[in-house]
Amino acid sequence: MNREFSIGKGNSMDTRIEFLRNHFIVEKKHHANRKPPLDKYAAARGYGLEGFSDMRRATERLGHMLANETPIVLPEERITITRTLVTIPELHTEEEWAVIRAAHHIHEAGKICNICPDYASVIDRGFAGKRMEIAAAQKQFASSGNQAAMEYLDCTLTVLDQLESFSARYGAEAKRVGNTQLTEVFAWIPQNRPRTFQEALQFFRLLHFGLWCSGNYHNTIGRFDQFMFPYLQADLDNGTLAPETALELVEEFFLSFNKDSDLYPGMQQGDNGQSLVLGGLNPDGTDSFNLLSDLCLKACMALRLIDPKINLRVHGKTPQAMYEQATHLTKLGLGFPQYTNDDVAIPALLLWGYEPEDAYNYVMAACWEVIIPGCAMDVPNISALSFPESLVAVMAELPLTTSFDALMDRMRDAIHAQTNRITSVLGNLYLEPSPLISLMMDTCISRGSDVSNGCRYNNYGIHGTGLSTAVDSLAAIRQYVFEEKRFTGRELLNLLEGNFDGNQDLVRELRENGPKFGNDEESVDSIASSLLGWFADSLQNRKNDRGGIFRAGTGSAMYYLWHAKSIGATPDGRYAGDPLAANYSPSLTGHCRGPVSILKSFAKPPLVRVANGGPLTMELHDSVFRTEESIGKVARFVRSYFELGGLQMQINAVNRDTLLEAKKHPEQHRELIVRVWGWSGHFVELDEEYQDHILKRMEWAI
Repeated sequence: MNREFSIGKGNSMDTRIEFLRNHFIVEKKHHANRKPPLDKYAAARGYGLEGFSDMRRATERLGHMLANETPIVLPEERITITRTLVTIPELHTEEEWAVIRAAHHIHEAGKICNICPDYASVIDRGFAGKRMEIAAAQKQFASSGNQAAMEYLDCTLTVLDQLESFSARYGAEAKRVGNTQLTEVFAWIPQNRPRTFQEALQFFRLLHFGLWCSGNYHNTIGRFDQFMFPYLQADLDNGTLAPETALELVEEFFLSFNKDSDLYPGMQQGDNGQSLVLGGLNPDGTDSFNLLSDLCLKACMALRLIDPKINLRVHGKTPQAMYEQATHLTKLGLGFPQYTNDDVAIPALLLWGYEPEDAYNYVMAACWEVIIPGCAMDVPNISALSFPESLVAVMAELPLTTSFDALMDRMRDAIHAQTNRITSVLGNLYLEPSPLISLMMDTCISRGSDVSNGCRYNNYGIHGTGLSTAVDSLAAIRQYVFEEKRFTGRELLNLLEGNFDGNQDLVRELRENGPKFGNDEESVDSIASSLLGWFADSLQNRKNDRGGIFRAGTGSAMYYLWHAKSIGATPDGRYAGDPLAANYSPSLTGHCRGPVSILKSFAKPPLVRVANGGPLTMELHDSVFRTEESIGKVARFVRSYFELGGLQMQINAVNRDTLLEAKKHPEQHRELIVRVWGWSGHFVELDEEYQDHILKRMEWAI
């Protein structure tokens, strides 16, 4: 790994890049080119009258989007394509959707999302190469009479035609405005393999833009520093690019992810799941962090934008210098980078049956789930288990329970019962076809089958929410009911049913002095290990409707708010309806001793068995990032978690006073960015429940 490549701290940008950032991000001048919204079901009514299959509908929709886009090119651009159509048509009418929903399980909006295509499989060959691959498959299936396969392959060719036509129109517009560089780029790609780093970046932008126009979302980027590095290295070697110019291209490439983010679907306005992964362990034991990885971190520091969201793969050989470089980025308060430990994630993937070459190539989904690019149609966030829900189920029997061990036995059974209920309703999954994604997925063309029908891996991920609330509550029951006998099981239930009314002193006792997951106490941490182990056990050997497995995880996604609303008061001192902790984190009602004890506690459970994804999320006061010495201290703090065996971590640099001020005067804090759960957003644009949850999180100094 070459770490001598350096072009400064990455905290300033070229004049041209600053102009483009102001044009697209600050002033949003390109919004003037947008067309009025349209009836999103109009096209679907026509598809129904034509009797189109879902595959044909998906192809027609992409063609409609690309044909009706108006190319916009600025003379200053080196990487272009901007949305002008606001409405992406639906494939089905509302009536058709009702029929589909009655017969199928629908995940989110029924669109393919949260997977990672193998962009290089198209970029490195050009469309000409993909056409040859499709032609060979057509010859095979023509002799077998497989009409479904033939229709699929015909649609993939049509998609290539559509993108080539769209690209040619952008080339014509580039020529019209006198942008000779982009005119030459579009004269070569996408038909051919890129000759330069710039052409490769523009090729990616074309494909990625096509995914959004296909109705797909949370379109992750994957190991950008690996599949794009050969183009950069070639340009540097032959003198086509200087390091400074390479950084400008990366910065402009990153700007492209933010041009149209307001048009992308999401829980809240914020990042759009455009996750980019840097570094990682190679099968030979070396580190893959390279020159392009370094440029990506510098570009993020200069631009200070939400997208793309940076994920760093780390391991035992990751040098301290990289942690320090990443901590400088954390200091900006963007909510990333997020870290994932190869020394846990790779063994977990191997344990789940992934081939070694795929396990070593893993990336992050839109938030933090571990996925495999190019060959996996995994749905890593299909549902979630609520540990507090299982706790509530066993609490009803507390007055008749004679020992804590017996209570834990019932907790194990309740977790198994809950996963039975969850998995029983996940059959017959429906996903809309996506012939464009299929072009970038292994075996789809050779099998003559769209990625929506499945791929090499078809596993489902189940989140695990509210762990710390359940652990703290069980530990409190053990101490106050079974050991100290401060109150009986019936008395505790009465307190909870009354939402601790009139017992504020007890609430304070439970919160401040009760046992907590995060205090490095083995007796408490072992409860967490048991719960997570039982969660993994409950999913082991289960098969989903596509022949895949179920993967347990420690993430929460939005469930930390959703699940909380139906959970009454809990023995840890939490009031009814209060939110749970986001992801794998201490309870909001917990008073832990400090950040180091949290690291030690949260590294103890068997995370290799619950590695679907879910980071330890911690808020550090922004004062701890103010000097180079403190930056090194934070970097060592992060590194120590992974040395202890942690899976994932995200650190947020926050200041409660600043957040409160932003709530009062949002117009003065438009650029304030915070991490919500697996995504980042502008604080002043969040719904109040998300703002309040962030304000309740712990703010540590180390």
